[in-house]
Amino acid sequence: MIYPDLELEIPEDLGRVHFVGIGGAGMSAIAHMMHAAGVVVTGSDRGANYSTQALEAAGVRVAVGHAPENVGDADTLVVTGALSEDNPEYLRARERGIPVLHRSQALAWLARSKRLVAVAGAHGKTTSTGMLATALRGLGQDPSFVNGSVIAGIGAASAAGADDLFVIEADESDKSFLIYDTQVALITNVDPEHLDFFGSRENFMAAFVDFARGASDLLVISSDDPGALEVLETLRAEGTSAPVRTFGFADGADVRIVNVDTTARARVELEIAGERFTEQLGVFGRYNAVNAAGIVAVLTGLGFDPAESLRAVSAFTGTHRRFESHGEPGGVRLYDDYAHHPTEVAALLDSARSVAGEGKLVVVHQPHLFSRTRTFHREFAEAFAIADHTIVLEIDPVREAPDPATTGALVTESFADPSRASYIDSWDAAVAKAVELTSPGDLVLVVGAGNVYKIVPQLAAALSGAAEDSGRE
Repeated sequence: MIYPDLELEIPEDLGRVHFVGIGGAGMSAIAHMMHAAGVVVTGSDRGANYSTQALEAAGVRVAVGHAPENVGDADTLVVTGALSEDNPEYLRARERGIPVLHRSQALAWLARSKRLVAVAGAHGKTTSTGMLATALRGLGQDPSFVNGSVIAGIGAASAAGADDLFVIEADESDKSFLIYDTQVALITNVDPEHLDFFGSRENFMAAFVDFARGASDLLVISSDDPGALEVLETLRAEGTSAPVRTFGFADGADVRIVNVDTTARARVELEIAGERFTEQLGVFGRYNAVNAAGIVAVLTGLGFDPAESLRAVSAFTGTHRRFESHGEPGGVRLYDDYAHHPTEVAALLDSARSVAGEGKLVVVHQPHLFSRTRTFHREFAEAFAIADHTIVLEIDPVREAPDPATTGALVTESFADPSRASYIDSWDAAVAKAVELTSPGDLVLVVGAGNVYKIVPQLAAALSGAAEDSGRE
């Protein structure tokens, strides 16, 4: 894994820029922005996907596979942290002595002349960033933004706006969120994660304190999350200078959630400065009501009207791979989500259970990283217990070395009721099991941060085929 050099001075003129791993959601968004700004951009990735195809359609040359010659005559290399240091394009750039920027540094370069709004947190960053970009547009603004996923109502993960505001999803996993010159910071929650990088909970918390301390104009932070409250307590003890606005269910929150109805898309009632405001959101779940309150806290902190802010937030209908619907093949509702931490999974399944109603909830889960699975296998089992049945696939190791002793079975063996979980390392067999378990009116939810989204078309085809074979449609 390649970590960012927080001390590196970013060149003002990047010249021709080559992206290694350009097909990733964040990398492709930054590449699009640079291309739109007139920078000559090229890139490569290990395989083609919808992101690389969109870049090629925009005029960016993308090579499939990694090779030294892909770097060409680039003046700057941009890398994703998921790359290993033996990547041939990374090595060629080092040989040539050209600057190598982590993607967060490329993003900082894009935002260098704007008023930066950075959205951070262990969970909810992508959704909250999408909500904020959508709401600002609904309020008549034209912000720049870079998100970790395509925003449904906008149809893009990034855009260059004419206004001063630049909204970004700020990644904490490798401390890269400390690179930015942040004016407005939103912290959704501070749930210790990425301990393989940070080494301890204390180091993780310290990084969030540093991030919050760096907000010069406004800090918006959860009033409910224990980690966020710990960060806030530390800042108040040292006398933070930036104004602070809180959001959540707690008494005294600046944007207080009074009531949430999640029987359909979430309906939320907020109290702000003694007045109450209610809207039906465009997304499901209690956790999205909390995300909405955070965005309203940011918007009102920026001076927008509370009622208009909540109304603008309600126009947000989600992002790619965040409880994303894939229709009802064979009468079975099929959804996909990026959740990969027990806290995220618990919130997601609470929402999915509500949407499933009287139908069964069947989950297909791909664990992400050996280290995360070893650390949280019991917590994952507890989170998935709300489902009627969970099918656990083999682990997606991403950047980690193989660990034969750690498999998806570690999760299923931790279930209190083993009959409600199956470890199946074959995708074909997992799809067959999901079809066997479901009937019209049920809900199948694919969960994971790796490449498990690729199983969705296979599931859809199998569910439709089963319905045709049985005549159940």
